[in-house]
Amino acid sequence: MTIVRHELRQGKLSFLIWTACVGFLLVVCVFLFPEMKGQMEGVSDMFSSMGAFSDAFGMDRLNFGTLTGFYAIECGNILGLGGALFASLCGAGILSREEKDRTAEFLLTHPVSRETVVTGKLAAVMGQVAGMNLVIYLLSVGSIAAVGETVPWRELNLLHLAYFFLQLELAGICFGVSAFLRKGSAGTGLGIAIMMYFLNLVANIAEAAEFLKNITPFGYTEGADIVNNGRLDGGRIAIGMVFMGAGIAAAYVKYGRKDIC
Repeated sequence: MTIVRHELRQGKLSFLIWTACVGFLLVVCVFLFPEMKGQMEGVSDMFSSMGAFSDAFGMDRLNFGTLTGFYAIECGNILGLGGALFASLCGAGILSREEKDRTAEFLLTHPVSRETVVTGKLAAVMGQVAGMNLVIYLLSVGSIAAVGETVPWRELNLLHLAYFFLQLELAGICFGVSAFLRKGSAGTGLGIAIMMYFLNLVANIAEAAEFLKNITPFGYTEGADIVNNGRLDGGRIAIGMVFMGAGIAAAYVKYGRKDIC
């Protein structure tokens, strides 16, 4: 628990800034909906006829004039990309931090095993991801109620659950990558998150690249699929959790054998 508390204190500022920024943008987006929904019928028709651009974001399969359609696209992109970047940064930097900050010697002289260190750091990462999602979910529900709209509980819960799985997967993958790094790894985390995001755009545009949806976690967070089907894609989520587990397992193996200086 000491390691968990220490890591949470170390990441407190980053957590507050990212949660505040993503939450603020999401609330602003929801508050814009009542002003825009009267004009959304024409916007939906325009977006649905924009070819590859519409396909990339699933805008041809949702009605922007409804709260669920508007939320799935606009708020979904904010939560998806913002949450992915935060989770990747948390995971990618936490195991390499000791070598970067020259504190490894102090940490590893204490009577704790390396497995305990990895477990504590992993718990801190997952705790920050879960905390961010809880705060943003509450802000989302509160902002929808504040603008006088009926909360679409089923769709809202499914969308937020999908993005939570996405963030857990990216955090686990980047956590594994962190064990192989010695210096700062913010760029690595950002690069992995952005690469996964664009792989999903490519999969949406080109039918030949649809298999990429089984690789990128954004493949199971498509708002159009979730809203229209009324469920999550369990198969793709299961593949994502395997990737997450592989990343975490790699972290335990590599960190346990790593020559840390």
